[in-house]
Amino acid sequence: MDDYLAALDFASTDPRDAADAEGTEGLVDAMRHSLLAGGKRIRPVLCLATAASLGEPAERMLPSAAALELIHTYSLIHDDLPAMDDDDLRRGRPTCHVVYGEDTAILAGDALFAEAVRLVCERQEGGPAVKVRILAELSLATGVTGMVGGQYLDLNDAGRESPEALARVHALKTGRLMAAAVHCGLALSPPAPEVDAAYRAFARELGLLFQIVDDILDVAGTEEDLGKAVGADARRGKVTYVSLHGLAGARALAEQTHGRARALLETIPGDVAELIDITDLVYARDN
Repeated sequence: MDDYLAALDFASTDPRDAADAEGTEGLVDAMRHSLLAGGKRIRPVLCLATAASLGEPAERMLPSAAALELIHTYSLIHDDLPAMDDDDLRRGRPTCHVVYGEDTAILAGDALFAEAVRLVCERQEGGPAVKVRILAELSLATGVTGMVGGQYLDLNDAGRESPEALARVHALKTGRLMAAAVHCGLALSPPAPEVDAAYRAFARELGLLFQIVDDILDVAGTEEDLGKAVGADARRGKVTYVSLHGLAGARALAEQTHGRARALLETIPGDVAELIDITDLVYARDN
């Protein structure tokens, strides 16, 4: 996955378009600064593992898996902006707006989303129907009914209303894109309806697990391990699973969610060993 991402140059295959884009090298540098800063690559690897569990060569999903990481990176660039979370450190290096300025960081995020769409359109195997299904999943996961809508609710502190409201915020903000990684694999090789439902239920639990652990690490993790400042949620007064349930309660929730995700995987036919490994990694991660 890292090799595939590093090889992306975002250049047009049409020489005329490439000539028109001369002078945008600084924008591409900003995009690559954040995209190639490392990270766990959980979303793209989850996409590849889902395809493999359905009997597809994982390599067939590389364009869509990369698109997921481009979209995730765009969201991190925008989340870090002064108008959002105002963070100066991400993945152990200065955030995009610190290095390149707010204006270029905004454009870098915008461009990463557009390039994600282009990747699916130009390189994803499976024919037009598969591409449309994948683009639909990515759109649902990132728009008002997904990541952007969840960020809006979070900025307006909607999660403070109740535990159910907090779960709804994070289902949109974090869970939808995590689930889309599984859904894209299903788009390439659709299983029987009952198996599809099990995959989708697993994806929801995994997204919830990721966010609970994220909240725990913001309290119990270290800046060295996380590559970003810790305690940011508490400083901003944000409601989290830890602030709502306490550290011990959040850890208990994580354990229960991990158990439900594992149990759902056991109902899915085929080799789900890699999906089990990813689930265990999300549960036990320290960064």
